[in-house]
Amino acid sequence: MANQFGPLLREFRQRAGLTQEALAERSGLGVRTVRGLETGERDDPRMRTVESLAEALDLTAHDRIELLAAAGSQPPADSPRRVPAGADRLTEAASLLAYELRTRLRREEEQRQIHDPIPLPVRWRAAPDGLLDSWTNIGMAKPGETVRPVELAGSLDEIVRVYQRIPSGRLVVLGRAGSGKTILTMRFVLGLLDVSAPGDPVPVIFSVGSWHPGTTALRDWLIEQLLRDHPGLDAPGPGGSTLAAALVESGRILPVLDGFDEIAAGLHRAALAALNATTLPLLVTSRVDEYQAAVESTDVLTAAAAVVLTDLTADDLASYLPRTTRRQGAAGTVWEPVLAHVRDHPDGDLAAVLTTPLMVSLARTIYSDTPEHDPAQLLETGRFGTREAIERHLLGSFVPTVYRREPGRYTHDEDRVEHWLGFLAHHLDRLRTHDLAWWQLGDRMPGWLRMVVSGLVLGIAVGLPAALVIGLIHTVGVGTASAGLGGGLSAALAAGPMEALAVGMTVGLAHGASLAFRSTVFEPSRVRLRLRVARRSPVLRRFAVGLAVGVGLGIGLGIARELGATFWIVGRIGDTTAVVVLFGLVFGVVWGLVWGVMANFEAPVDISSAGSPVDLLNTNRRTVVVQSLALGLMTWLTYTAMVAVLHGPRFGLAYGLSYGLVLGLAISLGASSLTAWGTWMVFARVWLPVNGRLPWTLPEFLEDAYRRGVLRRAGAVYQFRHARLQDHLKQAYRTGR
Repeated sequence: MANQFGPLLREFRQRAGLTQEALAERSGLGVRTVRGLETGERDDPRMRTVESLAEALDLTAHDRIELLAAAGSQPPADSPRRVPAGADRLTEAASLLAYELRTRLRREEEQRQIHDPIPLPVRWRAAPDGLLDSWTNIGMAKPGETVRPVELAGSLDEIVRVYQRIPSGRLVVLGRAGSGKTILTMRFVLGLLDVSAPGDPVPVIFSVGSWHPGTTALRDWLIEQLLRDHPGLDAPGPGGSTLAAALVESGRILPVLDGFDEIAAGLHRAALAALNATTLPLLVTSRVDEYQAAVESTDVLTAAAAVVLTDLTADDLASYLPRTTRRQGAAGTVWEPVLAHVRDHPDGDLAAVLTTPLMVSLARTIYSDTPEHDPAQLLETGRFGTREAIERHLLGSFVPTVYRREPGRYTHDEDRVEHWLGFLAHHLDRLRTHDLAWWQLGDRMPGWLRMVVSGLVLGIAVGLPAALVIGLIHTVGVGTASAGLGGGLSAALAAGPMEALAVGMTVGLAHGASLAFRSTVFEPSRVRLRLRVARRSPVLRRFAVGLAVGVGLGIGLGIARELGATFWIVGRIGDTTAVVVLFGLVFGVVWGLVWGVMANFEAPVDISSAGSPVDLLNTNRRTVVVQSLALGLMTWLTYTAMVAVLHGPRFGLAYGLSYGLVLGLAISLGASSLTAWGTWMVFARVWLPVNGRLPWTLPEFLEDAYRRGVLRRAGAVYQFRHARLQDHLKQAYRTGR
C-alpha cells in the first residue's frame, strides 16, 4: 500500500495550497524527506512521520484514515476500516479508534516479547457452577426455552471463538496473580478487531481498578477513561455530547474490564451490583478469591459465563524455555537441569513457582539472555528453600538484570533506578491506583504544601530574571531617577526579591484556589492549536473567565493597597487605590480578549495523535506554551502602552523593557503553572528531583523503563509490568532496601 502514499500525499498537499518546502517547514521534516515520500524514493514512512504530515495538512478524520492506510505495511484487512464518504461521525470515529487500538496493542505485544519466540500457552477451563450464571440467562432463552451449555475450554488463540459462542456476550476470566489475564485481554481485543465488521462494537481495555462504583456510574467512568486515553473523542458528537459519550451510549464500545480484583477493598460488592445493573456485553478479568467473595456477598455477574485459567505444565516449560536462549550446558541448553528438576519434583517449590506466565517470563529475562546468570542457581535449596523465596528472588532480580544487561541505554546505577521506581510504586499505592499518570505526580502532597512549592518554584523562576532585567535597565540609567532605586546592583537586589515574593504569593494562592474548585487533579488539555478559525468556539465564556480573573486581581490589589502594601510594577503606573483597581480591570479585559480569541484556533486532538503518555505530554506542552506566551506577550505590550500614555514614550519603553517584561513573564509562568503540564514541570521536573525521589531526566527515564519492560503503556498512562512487581518495588522502597 506504500506505493499509494506518494500520490495521495501530493494530492493532499496541493489541495492545501502548500509547496513541498512549506509542508516540510510546517511538519518539521526535511524537504528531501517530503520530496522522497512523494516520488516514492522513501517507500516506508514511519508512523510519527505520517502523523506529522497529517497534522501539518490539517486533514479531516476520513482523510487521515486514508493517509494512514496508504502508509501501512500491513495487509488491507489490517488497515483502518474504510468508511464511506457519507458515513456518520460515530462510524468514522469508531473506525479510527479501532485502528489506533490495533496499532498500540501490536506494539505492546512486541515490547513484552509475547511472540518471541512463541507465546506461552495460556489455557482455561469452565469455572465452577457457583461463579457463573445459569445457562438459561447466558443463552438469552425465551420463556420455556431450554438452553444447552456450550464448551468454554480453550487456549489463547481461541479466545475470540469461545467468546462468540456466548449469546449474552458477557464473560468472566478468572485466574491467580500472574496467570496471563492481561495477555489474554490483549489477544482478545486484537483477535476481535481482526474479525469484526464496520458497525460492530470496538473492544477497549479498561483498567477497572481505578473505578469507584459508589461515586461514578459505569458508563460515566468509561467515558472518562476514553477521554483520558483518546483526547480526540472529546470532539462534539451527535446531540451535543462528546464522541466518547456517544460511542458508549450507542453501544459501539465493548468494555474489556481488566483487574476487577484491583478495585479498592470494600467496593467489589458494589462494583458487581453496578455491573449487574447494565446489559452491556463485556469481558471481565479478576483473581479468583476477590471475585468469589463478591459473588458470595451479592450475586454472580448476570448472564455471564466464566472460565478459570489453568497452570502451565512441565511440558509447557520444556517447549518454551529452551527456545528462549542459545546458551548450551552439559546436557543441552542451560535450562535442562531446571526442567529435569521440575519433571522429577512436580510438587516441589520450583515447579509451583514456574506454573504462571509471569514467573516464567521473569525467569526467562533473568537467565536466558544474561551470560553471568545460570538458571541452575534456582536449584540451590539452601538459598531458595521456599516458594516465596524463589518468587522474591525473581521479582528482585528483574530490575537489576534489565538495567545491567544494556547499561548504555541509561547511565544511572541500578540502586538509584530501583529507588526511583520504588518511589513511583509507593506513589501509586498512596493514590490507590495502578495508573501512572504524569499529571498526577504531585497529587498526594497536602494542599498547603502544593501552594508553597508552586509559589517557591515560580517565584524563583520570575525573581532571578526580574533582578537581571531590572538591574540591567537601571545600570544603563534609563528611568533611574523615577525608579528611585539607585544603581543597577542595588536595583536588582531590591526589585528581584520583591517581584519573586509577589509572584510566589500570587501563584501559590492561585494554585490553592484551583485545588479548591477543581479537586486535586489538573487534567490534560484535550485541544491542539491550529492556524484555522474554528466554526464554533466558546469566545464569550472564555472572555468572561479572563475578565473575572482581572476583576479579582484588581479588587485584591486595591484591598492590599488600602492595607499599606506597595507594588513595584503597579507603582510605575500610579500609586492610588483607584489606579490599582483600574490596573486589574484593564488587564482583565486584555486577558479575556486573548483567551477568547485563542479559542477560535483550538481543535480537538486527533484520536491517534496522543497514543502514548509522551505524545499526550508533548501535545499539552505545545498548547500550554503557546497560550501562556500569548497571554504574557499581550500583558507586556499592554503594560508598555499604559506607561507610555501616562509618562511618555521614553518611560514607556524603559518600564516596558523592565517591569513589563517581568510582569509578562510572571503571567506566562503563572498561567502555565495552573495546567496539567505546568504542575508536571513544577513537581515532577523540579521539586521531586530536587528531593532525590525522581531523576531530572524523568521523561527519558519512564520511556527507558518502558523499553526495558519494567513499565507498560496503557493508553495515556504507564503501568508497572505486573501488580506483583509494583508491590515488590513499593515494599523495597518503604523498607529502604
